[in-house]
Amino acid sequence: MRITPRKEEVAAVVAVLESDQYDSAQAMAKAVIKEVAELLDMRDWVALTHRFGDNGQLGLNWGPFGSAIEAQRLADKLALGGRFSVVRLGSPGLLVANLLGAKRPTKDFCANPACLHAAWTHSALGNSRGKCVLESCPCDEMKK
Repeated sequence: MRITPRKEEVAAVVAVLESDQYDSAQAMAKAVIKEVAELLDMRDWVALTHRFGDNGQLGLNWGPFGSAIEAQRLADKLALGGRFSVVRLGSPGLLVANLLGAKRPTKDFCANPACLHAAWTHSALGNSRGKCVLESCPCDEMKK
């Protein structure tokens, strides 16, 4: 899996590395691993699905991949025949964080500081454009 580190992710790991709260290198290493796992849990991934025939009963799945291009490159290398598809795997960490009101906002998020739901929870349709679609949220605009 190829990963391009994001600025916010690098900053979070640097904060752990520069912290004085760890008694040993082992304790710091554990904290770094936990931090990276939490950060990666907030990303969306993709999977490569395969079907041997048109009946859709037999196939294989691989993932996660960091991008659709990475998944497609694997499909191009495999000589299985059949059909391949790339599907988005929504982030379970981001879903839970957004439902609870994210403490670490994503790039685009609600303008209401008590909410901070992600951009995809905001409607793009007609009169409700920009409003959060979650019933628990009164947001009516989004920050970029």
